[in-house]
Amino acid sequence: MREYNFDGLVGPTHNYAGLARGNLASSRHEGRPANPREAALQGLAKMRFIFELGVGQAVLPPHPRPSLATLRGLGFSGSDEQVIARAAREDEHLIRLCSSAASMWAANACTCAPSEDTADGRLHITPANLQQMFHRAIEAETTYQVLSRIFADAKRFAVHRPLPGGGQFADEGAANHSRLSTPGHAAVHLFAWGRSTYREGISPRLFPARQTFEASTALARLHQLNPDRCVLAQQSPEGIDAGAFHNDVVAVANGAVLFCHEHAFVSRTALFASLQSSVGPTFTPIVVRESEVSLDRAVATYLFNSQLITRADGGMLLVAPAECLEDEAVAFYLRALVSGDGPIRELRAFDLRQSMNNGGGPACLRLRVVMSDAERAAVAANIWLDDELHAALAAWVQRHYRDRLTPADLADPALLVEGRQALDELSGLLRIGSVYPFQMA
Repeated sequence: MREYNFDGLVGPTHNYAGLARGNLASSRHEGRPANPREAALQGLAKMRFIFELGVGQAVLPPHPRPSLATLRGLGFSGSDEQVIARAAREDEHLIRLCSSAASMWAANACTCAPSEDTADGRLHITPANLQQMFHRAIEAETTYQVLSRIFADAKRFAVHRPLPGGGQFADEGAANHSRLSTPGHAAVHLFAWGRSTYREGISPRLFPARQTFEASTALARLHQLNPDRCVLAQQSPEGIDAGAFHNDVVAVANGAVLFCHEHAFVSRTALFASLQSSVGPTFTPIVVRESEVSLDRAVATYLFNSQLITRADGGMLLVAPAECLEDEAVAFYLRALVSGDGPIRELRAFDLRQSMNNGGGPACLRLRVVMSDAERAAVAANIWLDDELHAALAAWVQRHYRDRLTPADLADPALLVEGRQALDELSGLLRIGSVYPFQMA
C-alpha cells in the first residue's frame, strides 16, 4: 500500500470573490485582482516537488465555470451569453457563486477509505456534498463524474454518490478526516465534526460549523469501516470562530503522528487517550500551545494546513506555506521543531499565495489516497504526474489562463468560452473522456 497525493488543478476562473463565510483569508482579499495562471503554476510547482521526492502524485481536473446548469436551474434562460449577461445584471453575487474555482481544493473533493481498511476489500470514495456553502455544493455532481471515471473498476473501487439529506448530513470531505496508522495495527480513522443535529454540545458563536456528526458516522458506515477503528471528535468552536472552518486548518496527521493546535478539538485529553489506545504505543501527538503560536497566527499562516509526508528514511517532512517563515513566532517554532529529536525533521516552504489569499494552503490542494500497486495499475487515466505530464500541464496553463481576473471580469462571456476550450483539451490530455456537461450536450 502506498499513499498518493491527488492535487486539484487551479481553474481558469480563480478569483477573489469572498464567498466563504468563516474563511478569513477569502474575506480579506475580496475584490482584489487574482492571477489564475500564476495560481495554477504555483500548484504545479508543489506537485512536482512532491513527485521528485518519490512520493506518489496525481492530478484532478478543474470544474467548468461559470456553472451554466446552475444558473439555468435558477431561472435564467436564453443563450449562454444571455444567461451570463442577465445574471450579472440582476444578481452579480450569483455570478460569483457560480464561477468559483474552489474545486482546486481537493481536500474537500471526497473522503476515502483504503481497501485494507474496508470490509469488502475495495477502495471506497464518497464525494463531499459540501452543503454548507452554495458555491461548493454545486461541485458535488462533477466531482462524482470525475472520480467515477478515474476509479472505474467496480471490482476494486466503490465510488458512492454524495451523502443525501441536506444540512443534517453536511459533509466537507477529507478536510475533516484523517487516517492514522502504525505497523502491526489496523489503521484508525479520525472524523472531526463541528455540529450535530440532535446531540447536545457547544457551538461556535461567529461562524458556521460545516461538518456534521451525522455525516461523519454515515461515511464510516458507507465505507464499511470497523466501528472500533473509528474515532469521532468535535472541532473546537473557538477554532472555528478564529477561522478554522475545516479541521485541516488546525490539525494534520501522518502515520502515527497528529500535529495540531491546542484549540483544534473539544476534550483533547480524552481524544488523545482514545487514539493512544486505538493507534498503539507509537501514537505521537505534537501539540502547539497558544503561548507558542496563537490560534490567530496559526490560521493566518496556515501552519497546520501543511502536508506532512514520510521520507524514505522514515523521518517526516512538513511542506508548509511560505507565510509560515514570514511570521516571527511561527518561524521560531518551526525551526525548533525540525531541529529537535521528534518525528518531523525537515521543513520546506512553498509560495502558494494565490491559493492562500483565498483560504487554502498546501494541504487544501491535495487529497490523500492510499492504494495498492494493483489498484494504481487499474487506473487508466493519465493523471499520474511525471516530468512529461508536468511539462504538458504547464504549457496548457500558459496557453489558456489569464494572468489577471477580478470578480467583475466573471461577467465576460469570453471567459466561459476560454474555460471550455481549456477543459476540453485537458480532458483529452488526462484521458478521462467527456465528464463535463458542455461535452455531453
